[in-house]
Amino acid sequence: MDISELLIYGIGLLAQALFSARILLQWLSSEKAGKVLSPVSFWTTSLIASILLMVYGALRNDLVIIGGQAISYFIYIRNIKLKNKWDELPAPVRWGALAFPFLAAAWLLWSDTYSFSYILEHSKISGALIAWGGAGQIVFTLRFVYQWWYSERVKESVIPNGFWIISLVGSLMIISYAVFRLDPVLFLGQIFGVVAYSRNFIIGMRESKAARQTSAP
Repeated sequence: MDISELLIYGIGLLAQALFSARILLQWLSSEKAGKVLSPVSFWTTSLIASILLMVYGALRNDLVIIGGQAISYFIYIRNIKLKNKWDELPAPVRWGALAFPFLAAAWLLWSDTYSFSYILEHSKISGALIAWGGAGQIVFTLRFVYQWWYSERVKESVIPNGFWIISLVGSLMIISYAVFRLDPVLFLGQIFGVVAYSRNFIIGMRESKAARQTSAP
């Protein structure tokens, strides 16, 4: 493994470390509060990690990884807005965050190296594996679509229990993709998440049960 490969894996591992850190902080906060929380740090850390993971996906010629971040990126921003923290960020940060996906897409469309066509031509992943990994990323992304829809409905940023169920299904699909793809970054990033998703689901179920008992006549 040469220095450039180490650098690429370093970017991916840093992204996954941030994704794991956001879940760990959210999990610990929820354990302390006795209910599932949606802290601002969860969404801001997600945004930074998503940028790094898209860069890693491009450098690995992996459209599954890039596509998996395309939608959830804007949901992270929407949740920061619902937390009323977006306008508190410096203007260059806000405009830079909004412009990044469009600049990255322009780079992938028109760059000679690491363009979409380059990635397709140089990808060593079988079509079936791309389909399976893509399906896993779609399921994993749908959890944030569901969370977004739920938060918009209640007019505040929350993480409903269904989010953790969808997370578990998508995560297990991506872990199996990472095993066949021989991708340690994806595998390590997801394996910790499975524990945190399971624990958050249990906390959410306990919270729902307590709420039903409180509201019962």
